[in-house]
Amino acid sequence: MMTIDKFNFAGKKAIVRVDFNVPLDENGKITDDTRIRGALPTLKKILADGGALIIMSHMGKPKGKVNAKYSLSQIVDAVSAALGTPVQFAPDCAKAQDAAAALKPGEVLLLENLRFYPEEEGKPVGIEKEDPAYEAAKKEMKARQKDFAKTLASYADCYVMDAFGTAHRKHASTAVIADYFDADHKMLGYLMEKEVKAVDNVLKDIKRPFTAIMGGSKVSTKIGIIENLMDKVDNLILCGGMTFTFAKAQGGKIGKSICEDDKLDLALDIIKKAKEKGVNLVLGTDCIAADDFKNDANTQVCPANDIPEGWEGLDAGPESRKAFRDAIVNAKTILWNGPAGVFEFDNFTGGSKAIAEAIAEATKNGAFSLIGGGDSVACINKFGMADQVSYISTGGGALLEAIEGKVLPGVAAICGE
Repeated sequence: MMTIDKFNFAGKKAIVRVDFNVPLDENGKITDDTRIRGALPTLKKILADGGALIIMSHMGKPKGKVNAKYSLSQIVDAVSAALGTPVQFAPDCAKAQDAAAALKPGEVLLLENLRFYPEEEGKPVGIEKEDPAYEAAKKEMKARQKDFAKTLASYADCYVMDAFGTAHRKHASTAVIADYFDADHKMLGYLMEKEVKAVDNVLKDIKRPFTAIMGGSKVSTKIGIIENLMDKVDNLILCGGMTFTFAKAQGGKIGKSICEDDKLDLALDIIKKAKEKGVNLVLGTDCIAADDFKNDANTQVCPANDIPEGWEGLDAGPESRKAFRDAIVNAKTILWNGPAGVFEFDNFTGGSKAIAEAIAEATKNGAFSLIGGGDSVACINKFGMADQVSYISTGGGALLEAIEGKVLPGVAAICGE
């Protein structure tokens, strides 16, 4: 497999798939530039070699339609500042032939949001799966996706996949495009190489005890990874909003806390499986409850299974934080995906911060710690602790699918696995 270190980009045009799906505030300003910073080593290597750079990415979910809210034009200045060189902008990613052809060594072109075209994702638009015509529409869209990928490929001499955050999607720009480059002209970027290695560290080179922390609001979105981790971990912490699905499943009263009522049996099944496999399952026993979903709401500490009517759990309580810490500090391998509370509200960051502090302590004592998923990354950055953990992944869904043991199309397209 060609690697970015072996390839000489001098005089070449490289099209690089990055993940610049960065969060923006209401004024279009970037609130967390982790993903841009993560791509810089690859982008700068190409420029340093004397190559020209074509950057492509998606932003948000515009569902195949042009939407100014998701235009990458909003981040041109930030990317220019990060690269230390002016960045040109192509307002239509599928009609950038002239702009790409005019690029000289050392110049940079950013393409408009790939997902303004439905061909990027390759899903039929405006037709339901139940419709008899769906299969024909799907076949037609796949053909259009290939044409779209071929157009993108025509801009450059080589292709670099460096968007781990979308590596689990077989999109035009993440996988299909690779078909139009020979093996010596397609490669993973530095970020992808690091991400793949970090996942291998967690799954194939496990130092024990292994503690995984799964947070977030829904059990349903994490069930695949929870089941896969059951065979690997010593301690499994389930926190965040899913705490209350588990509490209700066991007969608790949860007030108006978030809960997946159709997943109560699933929660009980997870508890049973953990017991059978000898996994120490750590669930929140208390919480910080609020009388409203806002930062300055009235609060009280109460059992996670006995929350008063009209109140909702928004963060892990002091007992839960201690239990989390006990399962983390002595671990030698740690995976964290998803916060322990509504960390966007400053008054409900305590549980997530307790997890971050325990991970930092364990890392200092020699543990390998992998933090992944947008909210977890935002947490660790908010607490100013990014330099106190082993590795921060830029991928949420991709990281989870990799840890579930699934093949990632964006990796397979390069490595042939």
